[in-house]
Amino acid sequence: MFRITAAFATLLLSSGYLFESSTAFAVFTPNGTPSIQKLSRTPTTFLHLAKKDSKAEEAPAEKAPVAEAPAEEAPAEEEAPAEEAPVSVIPFAEDSHEELMYALGVNLARQLGDIRPLVEDGMELANVAKGILDCVVGRVEDEQQRILLARRGAELNDLIVSRADNLRKKVEEMGRSMLQQMSDTEETITMESGVVIHPLEPGPDGFGAGTRPTAASSVKVHYHGTLPDGTVFDSSLLRGEPTTFALGQVIPGWKEGILKMHEGETAMLGIPPEMAYGQEGTPDGTIPGGATLFFKVQLLEVLSAGIGGSPSLLGADGKKLKKPDVKEKGSGLLGVDGKPL
Repeated sequence: MFRITAAFATLLLSSGYLFESSTAFAVFTPNGTPSIQKLSRTPTTFLHLAKKDSKAEEAPAEKAPVAEAPAEEAPAEEEAPAEEAPVSVIPFAEDSHEELMYALGVNLARQLGDIRPLVEDGMELANVAKGILDCVVGRVEDEQQRILLARRGAELNDLIVSRADNLRKKVEEMGRSMLQQMSDTEETITMESGVVIHPLEPGPDGFGAGTRPTAASSVKVHYHGTLPDGTVFDSSLLRGEPTTFALGQVIPGWKEGILKMHEGETAMLGIPPEMAYGQEGTPDGTIPGGATLFFKVQLLEVLSAGIGGSPSLLGADGKKLKKPDVKEKGSGLLGVDGKPL
């Protein structure tokens, strides 16, 4: 299995930026050309690319019926193990003991995490998987394990550090390339910090008008955050509920972008790593070091310390009075009996 990232697709789909709930992927055909696909609500997908037999695409040439001496069979060449298609159906009966043990294996694998970024090809992945399996089933005794790790431990550490660093560099390069692509798009605003803002939808008073937050504000927002490969790391949209933030408690790039928005507006924010989580990333690894972040943000309401906008009436509790529901009947005037007309 291979992880097909959305990097190439994103660079082409400049109007979408991979910020919706669906994710685009670049799948490479046998001749090397990319085919853009969109998968609904699939932030990270692993696809199996089956190699087509080039001979199967050509009509077999007819051979003349000439009698020939039986040719000696050439020794079979060793081939790399064929890649298995992803398991789409659990291979055991539902609620069976076998399924329960299978679930235990799945749970352990999820705790181990995705090791594929640390390997370069299928053969390396097969060897890693064999090492895990041999230790789990007891084919390699504890003493042998200790001897092996003592002998190759230093090399192993160097390998892990080197490949993790290469992975971080690729993530950073991909993000900065996408950020530049976003910055080159018309109607975007690029800040001195490198934060890029692309206004998408106006608020009720139009673009650039209405109430806007200050550094001391708290805001109610809907947002959808993705990594450069399209992986969703956080989303109030997917949770179905808006979130309230104090701008003094968020990453610098997010704060800088929100301060340029007005109430009701929707915008795309591109945030370079130095204005996000830097070279270290988040402690839980959700956001890797050097990652550029992309957010689709709708500023629903400036809850406090906002400036600008039309005058507002405040209620007895000090909160802004909202407009009456248009579905409510009545003119809002009171009759002589004190009841609404």
